Amino acid sequence: MGITTSLVIIGFALIFLLRTVRIVPQQNAFVVERLGKYHRTLNAGLHIVVPFIDAIRYKHNLKEVVLDIPEQICITKDNVQVGVDGVLFFRVTDPAKASYGVANYAPAIVQLAQTTLRSEIGKLDLDRTFEERQHINNSIVLEIDKATDPWGVKVLRYEIKSITPPHDVIAAMEKQMRAEREKRAKILESEGDRDSKINRAEGEKQQVIKNSEASRQQKINEAEGQASAILAVAKATSDGLKMVSSVLAAPGGQDAARLRVAEEYVKQFGELAKESNTMIIPASVSEVSGMIATAMSVFEKTRIDRNATE
Repeated sequence: MGITTSLVIIGFALIFLLRTVRIVPQQNAFVVERLGKYHRTLNAGLHIVVPFIDAIRYKHNLKEVVLDIPEQICITKDNVQVGVDGVLFFRVTDPAKASYGVANYAPAIVQLAQTTLRSEIGKLDLDRTFEERQHINNSIVLEIDKATDPWGVKVLRYEIKSITPPHDVIAAMEKQMRAEREKRAKILESEGDRDSKINRAEGEKQQVIKNSEASRQQKINEAEGQASAILAVAKATSDGLKMVSSVLAAPGGQDAARLRVAEEYVKQFGELAKESNTMIIPASVSEVSGMIATAMSVFEKTRIDRNATE
């Protein structure tokens, strides 16, 4: 009897000890009720509770939780039905509110996410639903976070996994994309052809300009060459005339000139006789001397005029 009693006492003591000492794991929280009323929240570590008076009613995981949002049919602004599914990330921030704010916060969050998603998709056309994914995600997070704040749950982010339009819409979108690609290809081809024509025209323009500049430079060079030749001939003629004038002014110069003119006269007269069967000869020798005298008078006048000019 004594042994049985001792065993009962020991067993009761162990039960009492187990119900008194509570160890809460890391990233967990226990909600304690005292006589059916919320008393306190036990965080990670060792805790002492009053047996049979305090009771742990709720246990919450404080880690970030990934919640899958099932696919649902949404209607866009342009009345196209699309299937949309997603994934939501949340975390319990207040275990007491999570225990008493809502019966089961996980299904409630799923329902909120689905209704908010339908509302956001209904504001956009089909084409924009693919472009505005980030905007839709942010809007859903803001709306759900406001609704779950009284539940002690913090919604961290929401991501759309896929948007699935009907098959006929997908086929139409593929045709549209092919048409857009063909359009861009034709535009690029036309732009390339235009640039090619512009480049060729620019090259021909530059070639014409270069040719005209070369022709102009050639004419300038020819003109300068002709001018230089004319100046050289004129200078040579001038120098020759100066030499003739100076020789005529020297003693015996006029006699030499008369002799030279006579020689040239006779020479040219002889050449004329060779080239023509009919010729006119002077009636007398005095006419030859008169011609020589006339030539010498021209030389003399030219020399006097030059000296007067100088």
